[in-house]
Amino acid sequence: MRNQPNLHPMDELKNRLKGILKVVPPGSEIYLLDYPVYGNGGDMLIWKGTEAFFKEHQIKIRKRYSVKDFPQQHHLAIPEHVIIVLHGGGNFGDLYLPHQQLREYVVQHYPRNRIVILPQTIYYKDERNYDRTAEIFNKHFDLHLYLRDENCYTLAKSKLSSCHLYLMPDMAHQLWPIKSSHHVIKDTLYFLRTDIETNQRQQAGSNTPQGNSCVKDWDTLFNKLERKFIRLFSLVYGRLSGKLPMRWMWSKYTDYLMKKTIREFSSYESIQTSRLHGHILSCLLDKPNTLIDNSYGKNKSYYDAWTYRIESTRVMSVPAPSSEEASHVANKKTLAGV
Repeated sequence: MRNQPNLHPMDELKNRLKGILKVVPPGSEIYLLDYPVYGNGGDMLIWKGTEAFFKEHQIKIRKRYSVKDFPQQHHLAIPEHVIIVLHGGGNFGDLYLPHQQLREYVVQHYPRNRIVILPQTIYYKDERNYDRTAEIFNKHFDLHLYLRDENCYTLAKSKLSSCHLYLMPDMAHQLWPIKSSHHVIKDTLYFLRTDIETNQRQQAGSNTPQGNSCVKDWDTLFNKLERKFIRLFSLVYGRLSGKLPMRWMWSKYTDYLMKKTIREFSSYESIQTSRLHGHILSCLLDKPNTLIDNSYGKNKSYYDAWTYRIESTRVMSVPAPSSEEASHVANKKTLAGV
């Protein structure tokens, strides 16, 4: 990425997203697929950045479908001039199968449409599954895939030889800058993963919260009632999307959740996080933050590709803790309700 004098690195990352306009030109008509209808605030942040990008560049979203209401049971007629755009994130691979299955279905069933997959991190536990995906993708003549880090890009070039591949930062960077919406009143927010991507070694080696610091993840940042509404939307979304304006209702509700998240992050002096979008949101707020890697290197790879030049951020590098240390920190998290 070419450095520009007196330009904040976050401005450069936002400007770089304009490279997508070479594939999805201003004025295009698109279908946007696989936007998130679940409780991961990071994917919500990507969605908000994606919508803002298309709005700024006069790209018309004719239809929107999530994985819950895209009609795979019967063929959806999509005009050939319409570009099919699939949501970005970190669910490309064999960890989150419904999203990957939707991508592969679309690539197989819409050979005459341009298909664009917004910036993704690719990870497969089983390389045979990657080879299966490659067999499907390489048959499409106009498939464009954006990758969020060098490692994914390099491997994709060897696997997805017939696809158009690009290196591109996350769509959430379109939201730069976000103004802090709350005064700093607390020390450090430890925003730590509690799911299948948790890096137990590095998280166990992170600092133990002290004073008015706090440990949270998405499922504890949102309160019990908010999580109940998220589950309700997720449960009924596909069944009611043709009867009620579910997308509009979900869009407004996630606007509220994102505003709450921004207020929460704004109230801390600094952030220490193993969530990639805890890191990206901190950067969008220009908030000092320390990034902890996830289980398969996604966070460190992203930092090395894009955010390493931001003065307010750093990546943690710690030795593996002893079993006693790991147990001690795990008990701390349990007491904190994580």
